[in-house]
Amino acid sequence: MIKTIFFDLDDTLLWDQKSIKEAFAATCRLAEERYGVNPDEMEEAVREAARELYSSYETYPFTQMIGINPFEGLWGDFFDDQDDFRKLKEIVPGYRKDAWIAGLKKMAIDDVDFGFELAERFPEERRKLPFVYEDTFETLKSLKGKYQLLLLTNGSPHLQNTKLEITPELVPYFDEIVISGDFGRGKPDQGLFEYALSKLSLSKDEAIMVGDNLMTDILGANRAGMKSVWINRHNKQRNDVIPTYEIKRLAELHTILEELNKGFVNT
Repeated sequence: MIKTIFFDLDDTLLWDQKSIKEAFAATCRLAEERYGVNPDEMEEAVREAARELYSSYETYPFTQMIGINPFEGLWGDFFDDQDDFRKLKEIVPGYRKDAWIAGLKKMAIDDVDFGFELAERFPEERRKLPFVYEDTFETLKSLKGKYQLLLLTNGSPHLQNTKLEITPELVPYFDEIVISGDFGRGKPDQGLFEYALSKLSLSKDEAIMVGDNLMTDILGANRAGMKSVWINRHNKQRNDVIPTYEIKRLAELHTILEELNKGFVNT
């Protein structure tokens, strides 16, 4: 019987990709106003520079393991009490500035001071632009009380909690919140899923994982022997990782849960 639903946060409940996209758009408009550059081309130039820089730092293997992407590095503060996070905290101010300066240079603009300005502006814009999928609250409200709900998210505890602080309506729905940076390893690590199960004294057959990422959410659930639901809102192609179920909207969870718990009602 399914008693608990594990939810991923980014791009499952929160539309993080849209928040990042809109923060880039708002910031790159400043470059358009100042220098007349195409803001879409500017965004792509900064994204490319950010990826290149991010992968060059000694912290890269750690960020890969915990699950912190280059664009979170452009706005997260990482005030986390752990050595690898402290290194990341030291690196990110320079990383942000260098990424925006490099992006400008790709657009044939050599303006270090303006690069600094854009680097400071992007985090402000990201914090102002939290997007939640339209069916998130409706689904959580309908499930709350019928099931225990656990949020299982990769990332820096400080950054993930910042996301929750700017969307405070989410937190009350959850009985437990597990962040990979607190545990020390990120999804798809089997141990993280087993730790989350232990928080609510569950067996692997009593919980189901819902997430958008095959290589973290679904692969991790598979490794832990849990059932999984891949939410594929954007018609992505599936790879070799096979979810138990695939849906396009969170509301489709109800049918799956009813089917799974058929025969367990009032027992």
